Amino acid sequence: MFVEREKSAGEATSQERRDAAQSDARILGHVVQCDGARATISALADTGEGAVTGLWTVGKMISINLGSSRTVGLVYAIGKADGTWHSHEQNAIEVSVELIGEVRDSAAPAKPVFDRGITTYPHIGAVAHRIRNRDLQAVYDLAGRHSVTIGTLSQDETIDACIAIDDTLARHFAVVGTTGVGKSTAVSLLLRKSIEARPDLRVLILDPHNEFAAALPDNSVKVDTSTLDLPFWLFRLEEFAEVLFRGREIVPEELDVLRDLIPAAKNLYRNPGAGTFIRRGGDSMTADTPVPYRIADLIKQIDERMGLLESKDYRPTYRSLKTRIESAINDPRYRFMFASRLIEDTLHQTIGNIFRIPHGGRPITCFEMAGMPSEVVNSVCSVLARLAFDLALWSEGKLKLLVLCEEAHRYMPSDPRLGFAPTRHALSRIAKEGRKYGCYLGVVTQRPGELDPTILSQCSTVFAMRLANEQDQAIIRSAIADSSASTLSFLSSMGQREAIAFGEGVATTMRLKFERLASNLIPGAGKRHAVDAPTGNGEDVDLVTIVERLRNVPKPQQNLGFAEPVDMQRQAGDSGYRKPAVEAAPPSAPEDLDVSFGLKPSTFGLRPRSD
Repeated sequence: MFVEREKSAGEATSQERRDAAQSDARILGHVVQCDGARATISALADTGEGAVTGLWTVGKMISINLGSSRTVGLVYAIGKADGTWHSHEQNAIEVSVELIGEVRDSAAPAKPVFDRGITTYPHIGAVAHRIRNRDLQAVYDLAGRHSVTIGTLSQDETIDACIAIDDTLARHFAVVGTTGVGKSTAVSLLLRKSIEARPDLRVLILDPHNEFAAALPDNSVKVDTSTLDLPFWLFRLEEFAEVLFRGREIVPEELDVLRDLIPAAKNLYRNPGAGTFIRRGGDSMTADTPVPYRIADLIKQIDERMGLLESKDYRPTYRSLKTRIESAINDPRYRFMFASRLIEDTLHQTIGNIFRIPHGGRPITCFEMAGMPSEVVNSVCSVLARLAFDLALWSEGKLKLLVLCEEAHRYMPSDPRLGFAPTRHALSRIAKEGRKYGCYLGVVTQRPGELDPTILSQCSTVFAMRLANEQDQAIIRSAIADSSASTLSFLSSMGQREAIAFGEGVATTMRLKFERLASNLIPGAGKRHAVDAPTGNGEDVDLVTIVERLRNVPKPQQNLGFAEPVDMQRQAGDSGYRKPAVEAAPPSAPEDLDVSFGLKPSTFGLRPRSD
């Protein structure tokens, strides 16, 4: 209720009162110093009776009354000048406040409006008091932007913490925080809110710990090494070489051989009777063109090159490259790339399965990488990030994609000598240009100091949870506006589920507490329960199963009815090759979305095979 107090030693404007008889204890202090960005308030820590009120606390917002406007400030330090405490008299304190903006009462409708800038600075003696509830709501008001509620304000849990979901997604976002502060839970909550507010959104999660699929059971599908269909011919030359060399330094001579022979193998697949002749025209292919070819043809070309007399000096190079290729295709960990059934042109089906076209009520793909060889993770992430951008680009804005990178410092390290360059370039392209085409980036990391600063600078909305490392705090401090820098002084002491949000997705820097999720929807909860559960004396450990998983050798599978055994010596493109009698039909796309994205078979010169 609002009560006008005409004859009072307190504030001159009508104030929000819980009770008409409320005392003027709302007046907490007066401004004694102001330098334009900060102000110092002189106040009393206790009442006349000696009772400590606790009205001044670090992290709270206060209001400085200037008559026509009210300056909003954040308390970042409290101190007593003489450093002593007197029990039998009132104690004068000094309160350091960072000025954030100002609130004015609009004429129609009569509601407070917040502005980040300050037009009238506090004068000496200006009255400072606890901020009104209505003013606090005005500070975080999103001015009609499409918003979702993700929690409550830490200062007042009766006020919802809202973010502008469209700006948060389109301009990219980052969630940073040390281990154990609820970072994955916050990401899970943000994803739930995002797909509720944006039904057209598809999400690809690069999940290195295999924990998000269980946290999003009704909205996601999971893809792992046993279900992933990512044909090797979809890899670009650098990505394919990363797989063959397994993270070691690439030999330039062998890379040059691949650059020459892969187009020849693609031409042999397309025109079996044409030999190794490659047409030098507008439809000539390169090693990066996503057209199927056979490993058998590639090895055949290497053997032919080794047999030439003029290749005598280069035979060790050809022999080494052939050994690398054969080692990779025989490695059971790489069967998701080199399975014989993937030699056919399954590009449409692969894209539809990974990027959920159509999504069938499950728009989130959790790409689980825990069981994937570490040396191939970089290449696979590069392929997926590159495809995501290209799909958004060629769909002409019809396809909205969010690529969420958990443990992002693994793919985009600050040191350019580390990591995999194509992965860094693919994700950087999304960060710099993706919002123009509907491809968004979400970055999740516990070490922002080890993340490429270019990537972090493109994230216009940041949710900073507890960070103990000084270097990490410095990175976040450099990204926040100067007028809210003091907020980050709380980074090392924030509680569970608490975060400081700043950037385009919020009206102003906001300290919030995320909503609490059910225990079964917290990422990784099942694993933690299994690890923490008592195991007795360890006699129930199944060593046979553990050894089988270490070896990762696939067992023979019975005929499932929708496929038939295929002769490993005879592949697609050979005469007499017979396809399965029943083929899985590719998923049908909605009428308003063309899954070809302009990449028709004729684009690469592919024609129906008569054999």
